[in-house]
Amino acid sequence: MTPFRPPRALVLLFLSQALATGATTASTTLASLVMADLGHEALSGLPSTLVTLSAALSAGLFGTLMLRRGRRFGLVGAYLLGAVGAVLGFVGAWQRVVPLFLLGAALIGAAQGGYQLSRYAVAESVPERVRGAVLGAVMLASVIGSAGTTALSEVLMTFAMRLHTSSEVVGWLLAGGFLLLGALLTSFWKPLAAPPSLNPQRANTPTAAPTPLTDPAVRWPALAVATAQGLMVTLMSLTPLRAHHMGMNHVQVAGLVTVHIAGMFGFGWLTGPLLDRVGNRFGYVAGAALLLSAALTALLSGAWLASSMFLLGLGWNLCFVAGSKALTRFSGVQGRVDALGYLSAAIGTLVGGSVIAHWGFAPLSMACAILALLPLLSAYKTRPVRGLVRV
Repeated sequence: MTPFRPPRALVLLFLSQALATGATTASTTLASLVMADLGHEALSGLPSTLVTLSAALSAGLFGTLMLRRGRRFGLVGAYLLGAVGAVLGFVGAWQRVVPLFLLGAALIGAAQGGYQLSRYAVAESVPERVRGAVLGAVMLASVIGSAGTTALSEVLMTFAMRLHTSSEVVGWLLAGGFLLLGALLTSFWKPLAAPPSLNPQRANTPTAAPTPLTDPAVRWPALAVATAQGLMVTLMSLTPLRAHHMGMNHVQVAGLVTVHIAGMFGFGWLTGPLLDRVGNRFGYVAGAALLLSAALTALLSGAWLASSMFLLGLGWNLCFVAGSKALTRFSGVQGRVDALGYLSAAIGTLVGGSVIAHWGFAPLSMACAILALLPLLSAYKTRPVRGLVRV
């Protein structure tokens, strides 16, 4: 049997995903620091909450749009919306206009609800037996964007000094450029097939036929995806603030984020093919164990904090790839499942910011550790799929 090679057309989607990750690293990941600098540290989790709430509201809408007008139309629109949001966020933070900054965060979050669906566009383009591998490749491509953003840290600091602001603020302007370039690249991508709702002859491929979220084949992957997304965003968004309180500068905090992104995406070459071979259940169990370890080690300092961020990323990767791989067969619910993930993240960041402000980081860490066990239920309820595509 000859090894499968992903179509060259997918390279544009891989590059666009890398740029999107770079945009996130440069902007919303460190939004809690911007909010604190604007004099609202008690609301440090609010920008991330707006990002995730907006993504939750838009994911289902973008999913429906893509089914009707095609993946490319929806993805390009999402990248352009994100570019506008990033520029507004930059202007708002630079001029210290908090409502404008929050509007930018909300718009970039709405865009995220759309362009994160690109992973399904990739998975739909290949046979089911290698979908884990190509989803892993999407994760791996994201490392490029994050590393590129981190490599520009010194440049951002220099530019920020000229504008009399911080690197975290200038990062929003960089994010706008990345997302605009992502829109340009995606506009040249030619989908290998029409969306399921536009191509009724594809009887044995993912369809847009409605499948309820209560269907066991959807419910348990959705639980793993939503849990992993909520825990990852909560700890990723609020740990940099804790690191800042511990005396870390921008470059050191950016290093923590890079380690985290490496855990999220850097091992896609391994986790994707591994799940193709051993099954999604392994991803749920291993992911839960790593998320639990990340929540507990987040209480520590020094190298342990970096380890926590790495474990958080890798645990998310395993749960997210396993759940997404299972959901590729259900085009009609993908947006709604993503919406659940964003909603859980929004609740986590909003509640987490308040918890830290009133009681410190430890209670948040312990709550996350308990919730990290939920993907084990997904593993217990998962049953092997034997060649049947459900709608």
